[in-house]
Amino acid sequence: MTNHWNDLANSDCILIMGSNPAENHPISFKWVLKAQDKGAKVVSVDPRFTHSSSKADFYVQLRVGTDIAFLGGMINYILNNDKYFKQYVIDSTNGPTVVGERFGFSDGLFSGFNADKKSYDKKTWAFEMDANGVPVRDETLTHPRCVLQLLKKHYDRYTLDKVSETTGTPKEDLLRVYETFASTGAPDKAGTIMYAMGWTQKSVGVQNIRAMSIIQLLLGNIGVAGGGGYAPPGGRGAGASTRCAANPTCRVPPTRRSLRTSGPATCPCPLPR
Repeated sequence: MTNHWNDLANSDCILIMGSNPAENHPISFKWVLKAQDKGAKVVSVDPRFTHSSSKADFYVQLRVGTDIAFLGGMINYILNNDKYFKQYVIDSTNGPTVVGERFGFSDGLFSGFNADKKSYDKKTWAFEMDANGVPVRDETLTHPRCVLQLLKKHYDRYTLDKVSETTGTPKEDLLRVYETFASTGAPDKAGTIMYAMGWTQKSVGVQNIRAMSIIQLLLGNIGVAGGGGYAPPGGRGAGASTRCAANPTCRVPPTRRSLRTSGPATCPCPLPR
């Protein structure tokens, strides 16, 4: 969980996936309703129609266990339709950083895979360095090996047709969710994602959270009022997958800190600056 529950009231769009806060975390949900009263869109994506779905502006169904495909389609939509917050990506993520020539991805495996050991040699994933040993950056975001372009290439496979086939969600419903949430990728907007055990208690739980974190970083929704990701499970041991995968690259950007007027900008990262 990144921000306080009351910060939900600052959101312009709240996406609920992998959770049912209206029933399981009712204290948090009152702040969702406050945001909705102020004009925020609340979207419920769930295999079943829940109490939270009944309070949402609209509900979309997907097959159990297909959240990564659903989120991957959103990443593809954001990148291919230039919906990402460009200045935030440049200032506050590793999107402009150029990756070395040895990096690659083929047939479901990244470069450096050792079939015998079933592990990766991550040296092939290193950034390209300049003469001073500093990672090379391309702030135009056009270099074919910068992180943003590699991300775009990786998620090109998540087409609307493929995602619809995988999730069982009609393409028009996918687009409605993608368009609604991607609208928060602007200096004066913020969106948050509420999730819980429906995402974390899976064999791919960490990957669910990483996909969510990629979306939030692309849209500039990390480290701002009304943004972040809300994971309100009740126990201490439930928190392992709630630690935002974005932490190592998250820095509160001045572009968003100065433009948000609905509340103080907050940073979710426990790491020292």
